[in-house]
Amino acid sequence: MNQVEAKSLQFEFQDREDLFKVVDIIKEGSGLEESLATRVSVALRLLGPVMMKNHRHPLFVDFMPHFKSFMHNLKSTVKNTARNK
Repeated sequence: MNQVEAKSLQFEFQDREDLFKVVDIIKEGSGLEESLATRVSVALRLLGPVMMKNHRHPLFVDFMPHFKSFMHNLKSTVKNTARNK
């Protein structure tokens, strides 16, 4: 069997939100397994600002309404979970 060599990425990332706080909030309120919640959190914070800045770009124009709907659903889910604790 072929073994896949482990690779890693390293880059600088600046965001208006505290990424670690976002990860914790989504871990607590999304209902996802902890490792999945972490991955979703990071993915959203990387993709979201790019999409917002480039919402008219052909790559994003069809996906943008679905992304907005997903984000509203996620935020509502997290808030409701926090409220019910």
